[in-house]
Amino acid sequence: MVPATPVSWALSGFGDEIDDDPAVQSAVLQALGARHIEVRSAWGTNIVDLSEDQLSALAGLLKDKGMEVSAIASPIGKVDVSLPVEHEVERLRRAINAARILGANYIRVFSFYYGENVPVDSIRDAVIERMAALASVAEEEGVILLHENEKDIFGDVPDRILDIIQSVNSPALKVAWDAANFVQVGVKPFDEGYAKLRPYVEYLQVKDALFSNGHVVPAGEGDGDVLRTVEALKADGYTGFASLEPHLAGAHGLGGFSGPTAFGIAARAFAKVTAEAGVQTV
Repeated sequence: MVPATPVSWALSGFGDEIDDDPAVQSAVLQALGARHIEVRSAWGTNIVDLSEDQLSALAGLLKDKGMEVSAIASPIGKVDVSLPVEHEVERLRRAINAARILGANYIRVFSFYYGENVPVDSIRDAVIERMAALASVAEEEGVILLHENEKDIFGDVPDRILDIIQSVNSPALKVAWDAANFVQVGVKPFDEGYAKLRPYVEYLQVKDALFSNGHVVPAGEGDGDVLRTVEALKADGYTGFASLEPHLAGAHGLGGFSGPTAFGIAARAFAKVTAEAGVQTV
């Protein structure tokens, strides 16, 4: 019998969940077996606000450390939908510039917040207009946008994510799967979302959460169906990135934090999941 070909996914992680210093970020990720990093901020500054000199310095540092960038974790679309289209298009161009300098092909985006008393269906057309504009720029520039299902944005549940992807209908707009965020809006990730969204899933963000209180926990320890999802992705032939975003020490509007110790706990928890599923991370 011919042995099964090993399935390998590239392990990455949100560096700023470890430390503000990208040198420390790189060292911890490498110690955990990752050769990639997802860049949301460096030296305490968001990726879309870094200067050209800072971006060049970051690119040089990562090259010296032997790290590659899996994605730009931009804040694009993490604003109120009432802002004009051009507001986020301009910020996307800055994210694309960062992607070019750092050698990344993926840029994470969101599908807009809306007011507390605003019916979600009422913003649907405005969201589609904005996501289409962003995807058009991405197509022109040869990058791929990854829509993350952040809670409380328009695309926080599977049906609305599917609506966005199919309505925009762009090869430059794909899905980043975040199980914890689904749990936090009352969605059973695998049962309610996997079959619908799998054709568009391009990237896996690794965190888990509990239905009981919404708290984020290490992968496999919550209600996010992480093992079932990993097993299904493996069976479907997924060979992309798995990016650790633990959020174990807190979260805020633009991201979260774990620190080196908690980040290590999260990485080892995910390693248990992938080992059980028969997936290697490199």
